[in-house]
Amino acid sequence: MTTNSSPQLWLYDTTLRDGTQREGLSVSIEDKLRIAKRLDQLGVPFIEGGWPGANPKDVQFFWQLQEDPLKQAEIVAFCSTRRPNSTAATEPMLQDILAAGTRWVTIFGKSWDLHVTTSLKTTLEENLAMIRDTIEYLRSQGRRIIYDAEHWFDGYKHNPDYALQTLEAAIASGAEWLVLCDTNGGTLPHEVSQIVQDVVTVTGELGTGDWGLGARKDSSQSPIPNPQSPIPQIGIHTHNDSEMAVANAIAAVMAGAKMVQGTINGYGERCGNANLCSLIPNLQLKLGYSCITEDQLTQLTEASRFVSEVVNLAPDEHAPFVGLSAFAHKGGIHVSAVERNPLTYEHIQPEQVGNHRRIVISEQSGLSNVLAKARSFGINLDELKAEAKQILQRLKDLESEGFQFEAAEASFALLMHEALGDRQKFFEVKGFQVHCDLIEGKETSNALATVKIAVDGKNILEAAEGNGPVAALDAALRKALVNFYPQIATFDLTDYKVRILNGHTGTAAKTRVLVESGNGRQRWTTVGVSTNILEASYQAVVEGLEYGLLLHSQAEAAVKASS
Repeated sequence: MTTNSSPQLWLYDTTLRDGTQREGLSVSIEDKLRIAKRLDQLGVPFIEGGWPGANPKDVQFFWQLQEDPLKQAEIVAFCSTRRPNSTAATEPMLQDILAAGTRWVTIFGKSWDLHVTTSLKTTLEENLAMIRDTIEYLRSQGRRIIYDAEHWFDGYKHNPDYALQTLEAAIASGAEWLVLCDTNGGTLPHEVSQIVQDVVTVTGELGTGDWGLGARKDSSQSPIPNPQSPIPQIGIHTHNDSEMAVANAIAAVMAGAKMVQGTINGYGERCGNANLCSLIPNLQLKLGYSCITEDQLTQLTEASRFVSEVVNLAPDEHAPFVGLSAFAHKGGIHVSAVERNPLTYEHIQPEQVGNHRRIVISEQSGLSNVLAKARSFGINLDELKAEAKQILQRLKDLESEGFQFEAAEASFALLMHEALGDRQKFFEVKGFQVHCDLIEGKETSNALATVKIAVDGKNILEAAEGNGPVAALDAALRKALVNFYPQIATFDLTDYKVRILNGHTGTAAKTRVLVESGNGRQRWTTVGVSTNILEASYQAVVEGLEYGLLLHSQAEAAVKASS
């Protein structure tokens, strides 16, 4: 819980620049704009948009934001210091930075003497001149500067005197933020804590002139300093190569850092960056810092999933705070306890971050799981204990055969309706055939599926083609049903997963198929199991269509009841 007196932290999102360096992640200009606007709604005050001039995509991104600016966030351009033995005023890449039209610019420079001599192949003194000249030039053009001290922690550990000289150069030139970067991701929290304390102590001596910079009239510690007389604040930028990015960022904040840089879902190069979806709730709910409003915090889960959808990466279902399983309870004892008091097995209220509690159904479930899961589907079994026990036994029997209902909650809902005797019969499949053509020399094969179904006592025979047997079967079923249920046209098969359950039996192995379907507003998953992969797929696809029709029927009933 934050209050008006809660200490302010400044979030800096670099998903659009550092996050896109993740292997396998690529975004268009439109994708970047959508993500930037979503982060703006989330209340992130600084959004790093990319490196203007590094590629045409980033140039156009900044141009479009000049035409249609964000509502509250500062969009930030990113760039390195000038090249060795040149001048900032004649550096072409800095002209691209100015053309981006942002008030804030993040400049990164070398802190580690090893990188100066090995990567830049220049002298230590020239590196200091590059920092000073770049920042002074951009300040003279009216820009406000965030200085990212690249490889700061490695540099400080190897040569603390020189590392501090690089910060001195940035401060003397007018940088308003000094962001300490654990670029290699190898530093541990106790080291981060001590080193950040050292830097906070040194920068706090600015007013005494200990660094030869002269006394400052403005000794304010406001998070965004006075641009006319900046006394810099400290920020932190961590990578996750040691699985310490979030812990290191928190250690830095507790040692005095006022800005936290990170990415949504922890996207980033190699092992990723500090995950803002974990950092924000930890800092705000557990440590009492003010990062975003409480209303904006409830949008965190949706924002996480939105970004994963835009970048076309599957959401991490086990991610802390925002994952589908973050507040999922499977063991019967756990479910019974959390039903009485959520504090027994939940460290926060899921709704605080826009998530929700889930009761998982499996062979480990007890009666309390079944009762709780039934309530989540609007079915009250509390007064029907005999039916609930029947459902539980049926569940355990099916899972012993290889079914899995943890990830197939739609199939479990249909199982419950079946046990209660109120499962709607939207259609009945009388049979199906699938024929595949595999022609030598052709890279693709064609499949033809024929299905026979009955709807309201009327038999329908339909056929359809697909690029595989499951696609053809799905198409034939939809073709047969769409005239009776037009809403099926809005259903999509969004994911298809196959798992071999007993591989030691070779091609005779039992197969489990999970099918995820959606209607543009909701998603649901169904399961099928058989030694015949087509039969397992048929079970899952048919139940997916059936559950989608059930959802539509329930929605129509709710509308009629309210009118």
